[in-house]
Amino acid sequence: MSIPAYLTSFVDDAAIFPPGNAPLEQAVADHVDHRDEEYADLVGGFVVSDVKVADLAACLPEVAGSTELGVNLVVTGGAGAIEPAVTWVSRSEGLSLRAVEFALRDEEDLAHNAQRLIQVVDSLGAQLDDVVVFAEPPVPPGSPSHGWLAALDELAAREIHLKFRTGGATADLFPSSRQLAGCIEAALDRELPFKCTAGLHNAVRHRDEQTGFEHHGFLNVLLATRASLDGGTPDDVARVLDETEGAAVAERLSADPDEAARTRRWFTSFGSCSVLDAHEDLVELGLLTTPTDHSLRSRSAGDPG
Repeated sequence: MSIPAYLTSFVDDAAIFPPGNAPLEQAVADHVDHRDEEYADLVGGFVVSDVKVADLAACLPEVAGSTELGVNLVVTGGAGAIEPAVTWVSRSEGLSLRAVEFALRDEEDLAHNAQRLIQVVDSLGAQLDDVVVFAEPPVPPGSPSHGWLAALDELAAREIHLKFRTGGATADLFPSSRQLAGCIEAALDRELPFKCTAGLHNAVRHRDEQTGFEHHGFLNVLLATRASLDGGTPDDVARVLDETEGAAVAERLSADPDEAARTRRWFTSFGSCSVLDAHEDLVELGLLTTPTDHSLRSRSAGDPG
C-alpha cells in the first residue's frame, strides 16, 4: 500500500493521552504493530510525557524487541525540565528522540517564556541535532495580542516550530474556526511550521454526539493552511475549517495531491489518541484504499478518539 505524500508521517500516536488513556505498555505494543501494517507510513512519532519516560524505557524491551521507538517528548514542567527529560530519552536504549514539545506557560510575558525556551534549546546543542522543537503558545481568545505575536517573533528567530491546541476535555479548549485561522496565519506570516494537538479525532469537521463539541477536522486544517498560503483572509480560512462535507474535502485533496504534499511543509502533523480512527476516516473518504484491520481495536483499552 502506498501512502500519498501528503499523508506521510501525519499522525503522531498519542494513545496514552485523553480521551484514549491507553495503558503505556499496550500503547507501545499497538504502536509497534502500526509500524508493521500497510499504513505504517501514515504514522509519525510515539507521543509520551516526560513523567512517563522512565516507565516507557522499562517496558520497551518487553514489547518492542529490537525495534527503536521514535519519541515525541512532551515536557510538562517549566523550561528547566527540558534538559533532564531529553537526557533521559537520549540515554535510554531503544528510544530515539524525534521531537520535543513544550507549552509556553507565562501568559503575562509570553515573549520572555519563549526566550527561556530558546536558551535551554541552545544550551542542549548537539543533543537536539535532528530533533524538532515545538512551542505551544496559548490560543488567543480574540485578536492576537502584541505580547503573543512578540513571542512568535522570538520563536521564528530561532526557527522553533509551533504547536496549536485544537481541543480538549471541555468546550473552552476548542478554538473557533476564526481563532484557529488567526493562528495559522500568524505561523505562516513568520514561515513557521506547526503541528496540532487534541481534538482532531477525525478527518472532517463534525459535532461529537456525546459531548456536543464541534471538532475541527485534520484534513480541514490541511486545506485551510493551503488557503492561507494562497493569500486567503482569516475569514476565507475559517470557511475552509467550517466545511463539514467529507466528499468536498476529499475532492479538493484528490484534485491536487502534489499541492497538498507541499502544504505539509507547514502543517507537519497532528497528535491523535487513535491512529486507527484517522486511518478509517481516510479509507471511508476514498483517500486510502486498504480496509482497516480491526484486530488492534480489540486489544485497546477505552474508546480513544
